[in-house]
Amino acid sequence: MKSLLTAYAAPTMSLTTSLAVYFIVWWIVLFAVLPWGVRSQAEAGDVAEGTDPGAPAVPHLLAKLFWTTVVSAAVFGLGVAAYRRGWITLDMLSLF
Repeated sequence: MKSLLTAYAAPTMSLTTSLAVYFIVWWIVLFAVLPWGVRSQAEAGDVAEGTDPGAPAVPHLLAKLFWTTVVSAAVFGLGVAAYRRGWITLDMLSLF
């Protein structure tokens, strides 16, 4: 007979799998965060010669990288918690 500890052990994820999933989540979130707070050169009224008027006037890339990391960590943490509680299983993620 299994003990309660082993009968209800939460599934674990290897470090390599965790890093791979976080990497994918980070890139997806990056593309969601990139448009946050963007003002085009045309909106700012200062279009540099030879650039597209829709190009960002000030891209704020370091801030976007920071927020991408924060949001990715939250999304990844929620995903790991759901996986460990059994709300998401590998069978649910299988397409075939």
